[in-house]
Parts: sequence; structure tokens; C-alpha cells
Amino acid sequence: MDEYRTTGTDIHVEYMRQALALARRAEGRTSPNPPVGALIVAHGQIVGQGYHPKAGEPHAEVFALRAAGDNARGADVYVTLEPCSHQGRTGPCCDALIAAGIRRVFIGICDPNPLVNGRGIKRLRAAGVEVVAGVLEEECRYLCAPFIKHVLCGRPLVILKSAITLDGKTATSAGASQWITGPESRVHVHQVRNRVDAIMVGIGTVCADNPRLNTRLEHAEGRDPIRVVLDSSLRIDPDAALLQHDSSSPTLIFTSNRADRDKEQHLNACAGVDVIRVPQTSDGRVSLDAVLDALGQRDIQSVLVEGGAELNQELLQNKLVDRVMLYVAPKLLGGSDGLGIFSGKGPLSLDDAQPLHSIKVQQIGADILIEGEVHPCLPA
Repeated sequence: MDEYRTTGTDIHVEYMRQALALARRAEGRTSPNPPVGALIVAHGQIVGQGYHPKAGEPHAEVFALRAAGDNARGADVYVTLEPCSHQGRTGPCCDALIAAGIRRVFIGICDPNPLVNGRGIKRLRAAGVEVVAGVLEEECRYLCAPFIKHVLCGRPLVILKSAITLDGKTATSAGASQWITGPESRVHVHQVRNRVDAIMVGIGTVCADNPRLNTRLEHAEGRDPIRVVLDSSLRIDPDAALLQHDSSSPTLIFTSNRADRDKEQHLNACAGVDVIRVPQTSDGRVSLDAVLDALGQRDIQSVLVEGGAELNQELLQNKLVDRVMLYVAPKLLGGSDGLGIFSGKGPLSLDDAQPLHSIKVQQIGADILIEGEVHPCLPA
């Protein structure tokens, strides 16, 4: 899709920003569908807006058209994702836009779903509707990256998150890590948890920290992500905090054939716990490829990795990390015996380093959050 050329005061960009803000209201709640926002503008005034709240509910365009009513005729629509042209749980949005008499449609990105992928644009244009594609394309693609990864690869977007000091340490040599970052960053992490489908850790993290892996928001009702634990021999304590937490979200424990069958049966009897056996690697670990395939089959589109250095290294080495979130605290530990983000042996050449793309930097309290895509943005 051709890049939409903008100017500093482009009104179309401003309207698309508002459509993106609408889409973000349902981020992490629409799987297996994408988060989408739509805005309808007539004579320079917003007459309708909407977003897709969850699968099975009407799409963003339908909510916006309902709000606009007769004002939609001859109006412009700004939508973050190409309107659908096929019959799914709901009817085609293209038909609804055409029937409403929409004059122009501004689109963020094309829909990578093979059932759509350009067909919506063609259908609108065939009906005489002017279509402008590629408005705030990078921002719209970043928001929809979990959906894009899932629909193209059948796997969730893997987001590696870590908190580090300025000299790259995640903990002291004794393993102390609470707290490297400030309270504002810790609040932000819970906001991120509220927007992802799942959160993943290895059994080492569970044994060392006994985390709850839930979402705790002070002034809003959060949603707990699905908890994913990698535990090849089922070392997890049945009294672990993440197994005791009262939550509507399940806990998935991925293990191997080395695991004890009696303990597996006992854990499966716990409320919300599902033990899943997957193939193991030559060194006895659960296969990360099998884990990601299984998560994708459950329509999990995004997984936040909050594990330790071994899990981080295995994911990076196998090129399974899609996005990185590093909270950098203005602290120096010094020395060479502190713990880092990754373990094991790294590459000998800088040519083998994995560069980040689409870099985003923001200050959160005294900390700096650096985000980036490990791989170039997936094509739509």
C-alpha cells in the first residue's frame, strides 16, 4: 500500500489519530479479531464514532454509522483497518458504508485476512466511494500487529519485557531485582498486562519470585491475561500464588513427557488450570515452537514475556521475539557479576546483532521505556 503523504497540520491525520484512540479502548479484548476504531465526519464535524469491543459484537463502522444516522450520507469515514467485505459473525461493513451513502473512506492499513485483503477497498471503489489508504499506516500497523501476526502465522505476537539499570543489569549478583524501576513504570506494566492476551514465564521465575501474574490497576477495572508457565518436569508448587489467585483467566502449564502423571492430574483438578504436554527439545526443555502454535490455536494473539534470562535467550536465539519493551532505570549497579536480560553465549560479531525497528521512546517517571520491533513490521 502506498504511503499516505502528510503535512504537519493534515486534518485527515488528526481524525485518524482519534480513530486510533477509539480502537485502543478495546486493545487486548477483541481476539481473534483486531482492535478497530472508526470516525464519521460531515462538514468538518464528527457525527459518529465507534470501536469494535469484542468478537461477535458489531464492527467499529457499524457503531459509528448508528451514531451518525442520516448524517452519514455524503460524509467521510476514518477507519484504522480496511472494512470487511465478507460475511462472518456480522455482515460486511463495506455494504453498510455503501448503503449509508458514505462519500469517502480513509483507511489506516489493509486487512491481511485473505478473506478481505484489498477486497474491501475494491468493493467500495466499485460502488463509487472514494478510498484513501495508508493514513497513519505505521501507527495502525503497530496497534494491529498481534492480529497481523496471528492471521498470517497462526501464532501470537511475542513481546519481551524487562526492567534494567543503565548498565544493563536486571538484578544484583544475589538476584535482588525489586525494585529496579520506579512506581510509575510498575503501574505502566500493569496497564500493558491489561492489554495483552497472555503473560508467559518459565518455572524458574515462578520458583524464585512466586508471582501472581495478574493485573492490578488502582483506578480502573483490569482484565487478567491468561497465565502461561513453561515447566518441563512440573516442578511448580501446587500452592504457588498464580494457582491460588481468583481469576476468570486460566493458567496454562506447558510440560513434557518427563512430567509426573499423578501431579499432572492433581494440577488439572485445580480451578482454571490446564496442563498441556508438548514435545521437548534435545536439552529437555519444552518446545517453544509447539507452545506458540498451541497458543495461536487458542486464538491468543499477544503474549507478554516476563521470564528470566534463560527463557529470554532461548526466544531470541530462535528468532521468536517480535517486540521488545525495556524499562531503563537511571541507576548503575557496577561490577560484572550482576544478572543481564539474556544468559549464555552471545554472537561474536556485531553483524549478528538483531536490530530494532519502529523505535518508540517515552519517559515514565524517572525511567525511560524503549520499545521496538525485532523484525520489520509484518506486511499487511
